[in-house]
Amino acid sequence: MSDNILKNILAQYNRKKVKAEYDAEIRKQELYKKFPQLQEIDDKLTSLAISTAKSLINNNDKEVLNKLNSDIDALKNKKIQILKSLNISENYFLPKYECSICKDTGYVTNQDYVSSMCSCLKQKLYDIQYNKANISNLNTQNFDTFSDMFYSDEVNEEKYHSNISPRENINIIKKICFNFIENFDNKEQHNLLFTGNTGLGKTFLSSSIANELIKKGKNVLYQTAPVMLDSIIDYRFGKSNSSNVLDSILNVDLLIIDDLGTECINNMKFSELFNIINTRLLNQNKITKTIISTNLSLKNLYSNYDERIVSRIVGNYDICYFFGEDIRFKIRK
Repeated sequence: MSDNILKNILAQYNRKKVKAEYDAEIRKQELYKKFPQLQEIDDKLTSLAISTAKSLINNNDKEVLNKLNSDIDALKNKKIQILKSLNISENYFLPKYECSICKDTGYVTNQDYVSSMCSCLKQKLYDIQYNKANISNLNTQNFDTFSDMFYSDEVNEEKYHSNISPRENINIIKKICFNFIENFDNKEQHNLLFTGNTGLGKTFLSSSIANELIKKGKNVLYQTAPVMLDSIIDYRFGKSNSSNVLDSILNVDLLIIDDLGTECINNMKFSELFNIINTRLLNQNKITKTIISTNLSLKNLYSNYDERIVSRIVGNYDICYFFGEDIRFKIRK
């Protein structure tokens, strides 16, 4: 990644931060005009805060400090009561940052005063470098827009090899997705394998999960199996000097591998795929989870891939079988 890309992103962050703080100040001044008493209280609080600081520096008189703190508490309570009577939240005066974690700076500081990149900035860099347009549909593909109305209530064991309907099945899978999100940080929580024909919602639910986890501050990397494996092979052969591609694939919080089974298969790609799946299962420094989506059945996975790969998947992934009719045709009607 070039320095210019990071500089441009941080400049965007700064503009968002300045705007959020400017808008907060405008809201505050407008409220002061309507209710001057609030400004009087805030001015007194500022004055008392200065007096408290001076008292601490000069003499640290406990009696004086107690009196100042008591006056401050009384004013704060009075302000709260006024805001309640106006049905206004105490947060009304605060800037509405896009990221509440870093306050639109892109960086966070821990208790040891060490700064590190915020998850929101990491995700933005992932999107630019790797995800590109692949998960740009997060605004539309999420649980709020999910609907089971396109899935049939028909139970057809001969056709679907299941004693439940496609609608009941997709709602069971949806519950599995919610459980995956809720227990993401639990080491015992399995990864997910989405298997089934095209047009049954595998990518949609992957995007929906990504959406929820990004809200929780997790980083998500989306890769199709062909692009992911080709990128790694290029790096191995020196065709690419981007070592952070492999590091990101191995260590990102959630890796979504889409279209497994559409890549050209060879022994080197078998080895790289096994390394990815195995490393992410064994990561010690952090919890990493993976969603694999494929049109191949479990039987076909055994036929196409090394037994080590499939055994890792079967033993460590919850397998969600999607079935029914292609919902994309129903949506277009």
